[in-house]
Amino acid sequence: MSADLGRLTELVEQFPQQRVVVLGDFVADEYVFGEISRVSREAPVLILRHQERELVPGGAANTANNLAALGAAVVPVSLVGDDEAGRALLEYFRRRGVPTRAILRVRGWMTPVKTRFLAGWTHSARQQVLRVDREPGTVPAARARAALRQRLQREAALARAVLVADYGFGVATPSLVQRLRGKLITLDSRYALLDYARAGVYAATPNEAELEALYHTRIGTDEQRLYALGVRTLRRMGLAALVVTRGRDGLVVFERGRPPRPVPIYGSDEAKDVTGAGDTVIAVFTLALAAGATPYEAAVLANYAGGLVVMKRGTATVSRAELLAAIRSEATAAHTP
Repeated sequence: MSADLGRLTELVEQFPQQRVVVLGDFVADEYVFGEISRVSREAPVLILRHQERELVPGGAANTANNLAALGAAVVPVSLVGDDEAGRALLEYFRRRGVPTRAILRVRGWMTPVKTRFLAGWTHSARQQVLRVDREPGTVPAARARAALRQRLQREAALARAVLVADYGFGVATPSLVQRLRGKLITLDSRYALLDYARAGVYAATPNEAELEALYHTRIGTDEQRLYALGVRTLRRMGLAALVVTRGRDGLVVFERGRPPRPVPIYGSDEAKDVTGAGDTVIAVFTLALAAGATPYEAAVLANYAGGLVVMKRGTATVSRAELLAAIRSEATAAHTP
């Protein structure tokens, strides 16, 4: 069974009418660019001549950024530290016209920062040579969590869907999600997927490596093992749908009462950069569900978006225009003899 391309186009055209709340961990993705000048005489390491620095939304902030790029009315619910990275993220979203009223600035909290150093020789492509992560050492304080809960309940009451992006820093928790019953809730949890079992989540989008980590196993090329784990997770969590992303092997859609349905990768299998691709996938998947798509239709649209975003360097987004162009290109190819 394949999705109707005309129907997919109609769904994407409805994206601007959807209001989505994003609950999750804001991360600042910092890129430091340099040119390799020489090898140090003190140690066998490269010396980089600094050229520029860029800070962009990562984690749940990247998910919110993707929703904004797709034309949705997005309201992020999160917290940042009273630090440079936190201020930069708030300013970024203000410039984009994304409301920041539900993003708390918390003294004593560190905004997670992932710093990637990219370098190359003169006239050569830059490659990542080092990544340094700065993370908060504790979970948010009880007072901050209580304030976050109030904002979440207020914003969720006005939204069509709630997207939960749990990167493990303590902003998104199962107890918060359980209070949102009756809402369309989608989940991307890096380390704690099964903790959200029976929390009212409609659908989740783990990647294959995350599924392997949950069950301490290796899937590799064993599709039957993948299918068994996918069905097991679907039932254990009480989900309506589960989408497992597989990189160059596309994704697989699991639904209650249906056999697993694989979706082959869209575009090239030679990705330029997979950073943040999962954020793009769940953003499109959630928006499509909010617009009335079936889980399979939503997954096919998310697969298009994933194929587009991995061809971009760094933490990137996909626009509604790009997604529509990909669908129309596919439709044209399908009708070409």
